[in-house]
Amino acid sequence: MGVSVMRQVLPIPYQGSNSPATYDAKDPDTEFPPLEPLLPPEGAPNVLIVLIDDCGFGASSAFGGPANTPTFEKLASQGLKYTRFHNTSLCSPSRAALLSGRNHHTVGMGGITEIATSAPGYSSVRPNDCAPLAETLKLNGYSTAQFGKCHEVPVWQTSPMGPFESWPSGGGGFEHFFGFIGGETNQYAPALYENTTPVEPWGTPDEGYHLTEDITDRAIAWVRQQKALMPDKPFFTYFAPGATHAPHHVPTEWSDKYKGAFDDGWDVLREQTFARQKQLGVVPESAELTARHEQIPAWDDMPVELKPVLQRQMEVYAGFLEHTDHHVGRLIDALDELGVLDDTLVYVIIGDNGASAEGDVNGCFNELINLNGAGAMQTPEFMAERIEDFGTPAAYNHYAVGWAHAMNTPYQWTKQVASHWGGTRTGTIVHWPRGIQATGETRHQFHHVIDVAPTVLEAAGIPEPTFVHGVQQHPYEGVSMAYTFDDAKAADRRRTQYFEMFVNRGIYHQGWTAVTRHSIPWDQGKPLPPIDTDVWELYGPDDWTQAHDLAADNPDKLAHLQQKFLLEAAKYKVFPLDDRRIERFNSDLAGRPTLIRGKQQVLFGGMGRLTENVVLNVKNKSHAITADLTVSDETATGVVIAQGGAFGGWAIYLHEGRPSYCYNLFGMHRTHVRAEAPLAAGDHQVRLEFTYDGGGLGKGATAELYLDGEQVATGRIDATVPLAFSGDETMDVGSDTGTPVSDDYTSRGSIFSGKVHRVQIDLGDDAHAHDHLIRPEDRMRIITTRQ
Repeated sequence: MGVSVMRQVLPIPYQGSNSPATYDAKDPDTEFPPLEPLLPPEGAPNVLIVLIDDCGFGASSAFGGPANTPTFEKLASQGLKYTRFHNTSLCSPSRAALLSGRNHHTVGMGGITEIATSAPGYSSVRPNDCAPLAETLKLNGYSTAQFGKCHEVPVWQTSPMGPFESWPSGGGGFEHFFGFIGGETNQYAPALYENTTPVEPWGTPDEGYHLTEDITDRAIAWVRQQKALMPDKPFFTYFAPGATHAPHHVPTEWSDKYKGAFDDGWDVLREQTFARQKQLGVVPESAELTARHEQIPAWDDMPVELKPVLQRQMEVYAGFLEHTDHHVGRLIDALDELGVLDDTLVYVIIGDNGASAEGDVNGCFNELINLNGAGAMQTPEFMAERIEDFGTPAAYNHYAVGWAHAMNTPYQWTKQVASHWGGTRTGTIVHWPRGIQATGETRHQFHHVIDVAPTVLEAAGIPEPTFVHGVQQHPYEGVSMAYTFDDAKAADRRRTQYFEMFVNRGIYHQGWTAVTRHSIPWDQGKPLPPIDTDVWELYGPDDWTQAHDLAADNPDKLAHLQQKFLLEAAKYKVFPLDDRRIERFNSDLAGRPTLIRGKQQVLFGGMGRLTENVVLNVKNKSHAITADLTVSDETATGVVIAQGGAFGGWAIYLHEGRPSYCYNLFGMHRTHVRAEAPLAAGDHQVRLEFTYDGGGLGKGATAELYLDGEQVATGRIDATVPLAFSGDETMDVGSDTGTPVSDDYTSRGSIFSGKVHRVQIDLGDDAHAHDHLIRPEDRMRIITTRQ
């Protein structure tokens, strides 16, 4: 592409030849300029953005942490460390801001997608006047690919029918995507997509499968192919592993490297990390280690019988991070072997938010129990009995609040707490030998994830677009960091930045910060105070860690910054402030769309990878599941329908030919209801009637199993899952993908050997039929009334 190409309007308008046509191509007057491929400006680098999940400033050894990360250290020694780089304090918002160059509320991502509301700043819908960076690069001639986590798809768009505007390979600007679209996934049995098509992992944990290794293999293969087939075309690769988000899953040989390393507890670990941080220069000598808040218990106050479990939690996490660093290193080595590393702008952002305190005070063996508000079920004795299983496929574990706090050393608080640096400050490394002369240096300028996109465009020589697909664009709200690359003393160009998450809010302005903490992630059972009663704190420009509150000494400055926050919040769609958590999971209260309405839904054989947001909610209510199927003999096996997985869910299936139902309560207890006799060959209807006790959430129920209208089994379920079966596992008809709900079968062996014609879900009064059958004429009536 010539230098005269106008790149502000995308796609770049057609610039074909205006030469007059001739009648015969052999005519000497026939002349057309040669076709040229779309390429970015000469000298545009490859771009690799690595985004680690749920990792605090004080976790990686590159920033003084206890987890050995030699890849990050090597990149830093050949590049730059940024010590005052910030995120939004939560997953989806940080990712949406990073990929768009705009603040998270501007692009509708004021929270995670699962709690989206109809308010513009919280809708989870990116406006079409905020085209993502990947789309801009693609339309300027880059090859683009994303690997790993995408948590930016509105939940009502996560079904196999889309729409796909918010998927990476749909409207996200990536020509290729391989990864998952939820907030977390099982590292040993992930819910994967290639572009928008569900795919299964290549193997099992016993065969050596782990998601981080898989996405690394995929990324390496893609880059190699891209350079083999398009060597003149640069790439943009976004590598976002699910690590180190819970569940903390890592092969035991990695966690065992840290045996005994954390026996002194989290308070000592904070002090050790802080000392290393000063030695590395990632915090100044004048910095102070902030005090531990009373809501975070001291290590010495933890029960003695629980401490071995707590120690193991941290060993697993450290091994998980080192394992992740290792695989990032494999990708970096692949670029080096291709001879393109020096010409690749690499961002390694070690955390989309601060370390996660969502594991509660004691940590947990199954995170889903905590997320359902039933953490008390995981007693010290329960976890101690399973200590060897932490980090393995048998667990879905998370570490304790104290470890999260230590991983955010030297700052206050954790993920979700956007008011303080523990929630928002991220160790970041930039590596670009051809474009940055300085090596092994630190940069202390204040920056934010919204600054990455404009930095990439400046490095590529590409202007910020004014129109994309005919829509006039909202300007980037980030500022390029390129001015810092070769000038350690350059004056900050980001002078103001607001922060808000779950009404934890703050404002940075010219070195000062005013902040107020409204809520904490592990203490959601108590009523929150009125927003206007929140107490604001004030920290000065020379207070690196926010250790000394100056609010009482300088009320005028505090008032000025509070006013500044209001102005910024109004500008970027932060209002109305919304501290609702549980309520926002209810789509009716939140005002977001739902795909299925009413009390009936019909599914068909072969449908699968259906998230909890695209099927009827059967939790905390009576319901019936009715399946029409055909089997060829009495030895038929496999799953008719399943929802969830090994850590919570339910399934209807044939076991040794016998109709069976399993209710899985958090992997802690499975209730099996089975018929005594196998099915005869032929057409049958299997029906499960689930009569809920009522009286609140998570109560018991009676399960009755019917075959062709006759009851064949019944069972009692003492307690049920109240809020969510899983963060990533889905509903499948004719199989059970991911991990198996029941211990009667494996996922590979779950494929139904007969044919499932249809499955109907009925709620409430519709779940009760006097003859326990759904006849064809009844089904036709249901179908026609739903047109």
